[in-house]
Amino acid sequence: MKQLIALSALGSDRTGMVHDLTRVITDCGGHIAECRMSALGSEFSMAMLISGNWHSLAKIEAELKKVADAGEITLNAKRTEARPVRAEMMPYSVDVVCLDQTGTVANLAGFFSARGIDIGELDTRTYTAAHTGAPMFSLRVIINVPSRIHLGVLREEFMDFCDHSNLDAILEPVKG
Repeated sequence: MKQLIALSALGSDRTGMVHDLTRVITDCGGHIAECRMSALGSEFSMAMLISGNWHSLAKIEAELKKVADAGEITLNAKRTEARPVRAEMMPYSVDVVCLDQTGTVANLAGFFSARGIDIGELDTRTYTAAHTGAPMFSLRVIINVPSRIHLGVLREEFMDFCDHSNLDAILEPVKG
């Protein structure tokens, strides 16, 4: 029977870190179902959903403990279950670009939370504008909108919120 482990990893960034972790999982018979990796400053961060049978996951947990005990990386593994299908939710993509300012993520999360809208994925980055050199911020969010919410009203409220917050944004259905 297929079982799951949610794994988070944090440590000093170095070449080969992704290979080292994924090799342990593969060598133990596990399968990486989902994975997100990023360099955050000089740190390496990774989140994975690993699947396998009971025996392979037990081996993965033991081998990852050895990696963590070596002190190079902090690992947190937790047994989990598959996320139930959410048929009453409609996935939407939100893309935001603005001047880099404090509170953008918290304010957007508050907007969606107040309406009972689930955030499924969130990615951000900062960069320098090409011609002006201004500090910029971009955000991409996948939200799950309950079917009880009227999409026209949501879109209008969201655009008003973005105008008030000086955010350039797009809200559209997830394609594919």
